[in-house]
Amino acid sequence: MTSPVHELVELLKLEQLEDDLFRGQSRDIGTKYVFGGQVLGQALSAAQATVDSDSSHRAAHSLHAYFLRAGDIDAPIVYQVDRTRDGGSFSVRRVTAIQHGKVIFFCAASFHQPEPGAEHQLSMPEVPRPEDIEPAPPLSAEALAKLPTKVQRWLDRAGPFEFRHVYPRDELNPPKRPPFQQVWFRLGERIGDDPELHRAILAYASDFHLLGTATFPHGISYYQPNVAMASLDHALWFHRPFRVDDWLLYSIDSPSVQDARGLARGQIFDRSGKLVASTVQEGLIRVGPAPGNMG
Repeated sequence: MTSPVHELVELLKLEQLEDDLFRGQSRDIGTKYVFGGQVLGQALSAAQATVDSDSSHRAAHSLHAYFLRAGDIDAPIVYQVDRTRDGGSFSVRRVTAIQHGKVIFFCAASFHQPEPGAEHQLSMPEVPRPEDIEPAPPLSAEALAKLPTKVQRWLDRAGPFEFRHVYPRDELNPPKRPPFQQVWFRLGERIGDDPELHRAILAYASDFHLLGTATFPHGISYYQPNVAMASLDHALWFHRPFRVDDWLLYSIDSPSVQDARGLARGQIFDRSGKLVASTVQEGLIRVGPAPGNMG
């Protein structure tokens, strides 16, 4: 049987249709539409595949993306790459994702040749180590049965990542709390040493838990039927080398929610305390009448 980690690695390996034109498959992981992290990871994979061999030492250092339309889980996505610039030290790629003839997403990715320079970083928060945090217990069959089918599959599936929440929250009955969280995560299996694959997988994983942090002060959750949430944009910066098959700490905060939009920021540290990546995302957060209060 194919493992979830192997399925994710295969998902990020795109089929090349023509020069700078790629096709990626979609996966249903229990979300209503294509998971935003899938499009981020596949778009970065497409961009990385077009950095010429003589510039292969240039690594992606930033990705800036907009989600324009919801993706269809049952259809593949075509990625068209524009080689916007190849300069002396930087290369830039623009990637457009197309499904059913319409643009659903676009991004710009920048690649930089490593060079010496000044260096500093903020310190990692003082949190328990992942080994000292118990994995979240699975939901009971009775609790799962009360949820929509899609949410049941999302919560009941064996995904490719392990997550350890420093301050767990009951997403089915969410309390109100400040908009901060820290989550340890890693792939469930070891993979090879290809840094491009590790970056694509981190792009995929960076969409987990980020926008949800903006719901904390309001006592709401994506699992509630009257709550609609969707990513609007996503920015990701790679700072230092890392492995996604070793524990990484995702430290997230949300500085603002307004006009049915929430902003969330994340810092990703390796277990030694090195800041390896940063993220920012704005997303749609709409709350309708609670079931039973529709009249």
